[in-house]
Amino acid sequence: MQSTTEGLVLREVKFRESDRMLTILTPQGIVSAAAKGSLRLKSKLFSACGLFCYSDFTLYQGRNGVYQVDEAQIKKIFFDIRNRVEALALAMYLAEVAITLQPTGAEAEGMLRLLLNSLYLMGKEDTNLYQVCAVAQLKALSLAGFMPDIVMCKQCGKYEGGSFYLDIPTGQLLCSQCAALQNKQPNLDSGGLAAMRHILLAEDKKVFSFSLKEESLKRLCKISRVMLLDVLEKPPKTLEFLDTVLP
Repeated sequence: MQSTTEGLVLREVKFRESDRMLTILTPQGIVSAAAKGSLRLKSKLFSACGLFCYSDFTLYQGRNGVYQVDEAQIKKIFFDIRNRVEALALAMYLAEVAITLQPTGAEAEGMLRLLLNSLYLMGKEDTNLYQVCAVAQLKALSLAGFMPDIVMCKQCGKYEGGSFYLDIPTGQLLCSQCAALQNKQPNLDSGGLAAMRHILLAEDKKVFSFSLKEESLKRLCKISRVMLLDVLEKPPKTLEFLDTVLP
């Protein structure tokens, strides 16, 4: 059975002498496929099956249910992310997050758009990687159905002004006054909360369009990571290296 799909290579693992096993994010979901002979320089699959290549794939599903890459045509190679070790580390981390979440259907379409936009921005030297990281983590959570309730304080209804406390397990918001009554310390300043609302509620093409002070941005990146890890339960293996280059 043969099928065609666009997809982004999230992982490649060499097996035998010249073959690769690919993990591909498609608009339908995550697909594992063998790309036989793709490590040979003269192979038509060599470039299109590389890590972080966005390609059109023709896949063949054998009787054993395993997919094989029959043909692949490059749509975009995100080669520039290799110019910064921090960008490459972040790309590896986001790829592992996507694989772990195993999106399907509309969730997979959204995740593919998110990663393509993130990789494009990460290839630019002037892009703030903390901003990309915060956006990608929060949008991944939202796509997976774990969007926090950030409209107002759950106790008094306060919408803005001052700092807030976001409770990670419940995803509920408390203003600083209501948080103090529960012996909770605020973990979001007003700018961080506004940025989080923008990320989670804006349309895809505007999701990266906001500005935030560096300190607040790093705090937002950290809290969104804690939220994501709470859902994943097990930290991605790539996170340890990411923390050494993008602390």
